[in-house]
Amino acid sequence: MPGTADLLPLTVALPLLGAALLVVVGRLLPRTVNDVLALAVAAATCAGLLLEWLRAGGGRVVSWSGGWTMTGGESVGIVLVGDRLGIGLALLVSVLTVAVLAYSWRYFDEPPERHRGAFPALLLLFEAGMCGFALTGDLFNAFVFFELMGVVAYALTGFHVEDPRPLHGALTFGVVNSLAAYASLLGIGLLYARTGELGMAQISSHLSGHRADPLLVTAFVLVTTSMLVKAAIVPFHFWLPDAHAVAPTPVCMLMSGVMVELGVYGTVRIYHVVFAGQHGIPPDAFEHTMVAAGAVTGVVGAVMCWQQRHLKRLLAFSTIGHTGLFLVGLGLLGPDGAAGTAVYVAGHAGAKAALFGLVGVLLDRYGSVDEHALHGRGRELRGTGALFLAGGLALAGLPPFGTGLGKSLAEHAAGGSGPWLPALYVLVSAVTGAAVLRAGLRVFFGAGPVPRRTHADLETSGEGEEPEVRDPRRPVPRTMTLVPAVLIALCLAVGTVPSVAAAVAEGARAFTDHAGYLASVRHGGAGVPAAAAPEAIWTLPGVLLGLLSAGLAVAMACAAVWRPSHALRGAGHHLVVPLRRLHSGLLGDYLMWLTVGMAALLVAVGSQV
Repeated sequence: MPGTADLLPLTVALPLLGAALLVVVGRLLPRTVNDVLALAVAAATCAGLLLEWLRAGGGRVVSWSGGWTMTGGESVGIVLVGDRLGIGLALLVSVLTVAVLAYSWRYFDEPPERHRGAFPALLLLFEAGMCGFALTGDLFNAFVFFELMGVVAYALTGFHVEDPRPLHGALTFGVVNSLAAYASLLGIGLLYARTGELGMAQISSHLSGHRADPLLVTAFVLVTTSMLVKAAIVPFHFWLPDAHAVAPTPVCMLMSGVMVELGVYGTVRIYHVVFAGQHGIPPDAFEHTMVAAGAVTGVVGAVMCWQQRHLKRLLAFSTIGHTGLFLVGLGLLGPDGAAGTAVYVAGHAGAKAALFGLVGVLLDRYGSVDEHALHGRGRELRGTGALFLAGGLALAGLPPFGTGLGKSLAEHAAGGSGPWLPALYVLVSAVTGAAVLRAGLRVFFGAGPVPRRTHADLETSGEGEEPEVRDPRRPVPRTMTLVPAVLIALCLAVGTVPSVAAAVAEGARAFTDHAGYLASVRHGGAGVPAAAAPEAIWTLPGVLLGLLSAGLAVAMACAAVWRPSHALRGAGHHLVVPLRRLHSGLLGDYLMWLTVGMAALLVAVGSQV
């Protein structure tokens, strides 16, 4: 596709240049100018990615930086490869970055002159790292972009350096993810030693002449571990709720909305391109391992989500539960599962970012994110409450939200592996949606009796939080409610505008086409797969399952608010206490689970090769 890939490098370079500009001159400019400049850079990046997404069609666009193309099957150049799923994920990153910059317009106090422009600059660096990771075709550069994303995320998590809690959360986040990154780098080194290549397509070509031996299995596990840690897959997930509980609300919108999903995307993308050849890791080994890990993650995330009263931790565990479902859908390795998961991710990003934004309104207004302490205090924010309930219904998979359509398509794809997988989708969606609805009914509508607080509570309290503004008496900035409303509307549009879901489904063919990816990188063609694109439409079973999960969510939320069952609470106490104690907040425990997870992954994959 001559001339169509020229914008790909620019979509990565532009936010990098914008961040550099803000760092150099930001302290000399008024805050409004900094915000406008950052917003303009993010919007321009978004426009470039949208153009490339439209041009990609059902194939790919390939861009070799500096014209260093392949010669005789070899190259030292840096290549960016974009299909509609990869470019679409980068586009989602840019859309959420625009939303977060708009949301933050008057969210923070006027920073000191020496820090002016720092926050938007970090957001642009975050965007550049995520976009670069979604588009790169080079394994080492994937590591570089992934680490750029991670380092900026650590800095954003601990942005309020005067408070020890964000620093502790950022330290836990940074140490766990950095150790996983070193494992990934070691795996890349093993692949380089075996093949002498760093490009994903070139590595795959060289591996085609080797059988899946212990070195290849070890490299796969090491590289995959870093992705699964960033995706917060059990047992690599412990850092995420601790980080979300203390990170600034706009940062949570990006981390839960798209950063975690990039870990799932990277896991499956690298497998499809690098390890899925004739002599690579067997598809059954990958599918069984990832589907099992996704199922466990979904259940653990849903159970822990239900037990929270700290609203940011509640939403963080909800993200873990849904990320497990995303791994199940992509782990099935078919275009149907990829199409459904892609639609699901797009809808979930809008709903989850909106919910975090609305929690930010509570923190701005009341200096608390505790569901019990806020009981009835949000009655004056009925519009915010209505949006919060809409977000809860979207998480539950209610048609016609985009989350409901994606869940429907993924359930259909998973049904071929047995009825238990669609049941898992219904269960996780219902429980996480119910937790959000329960909190919304209590906080914004004062429903039910005031919850009694006892020493036996399993939840982490959300009281004593510091407002992220110094004058909570000011009116809530309009952008803090307008942006979540737009994000909820976008989630609805994903499920109601047929052309959007159809275009995403068309890109799923290219995402799962191993031979086509290699051909595109070698010869520069689009490599449009011959297979028909999966259908991305509402079906009667999908609508019924969506109504079932939403109905269960409403019933559970109402029961928890108006008719709490002491018997069920006691049973739940005995079942959940051991799980709750595993989330100790101790860095040493988390590192131990990182080691256990790597060993389990090695055994699971190695035993099936």
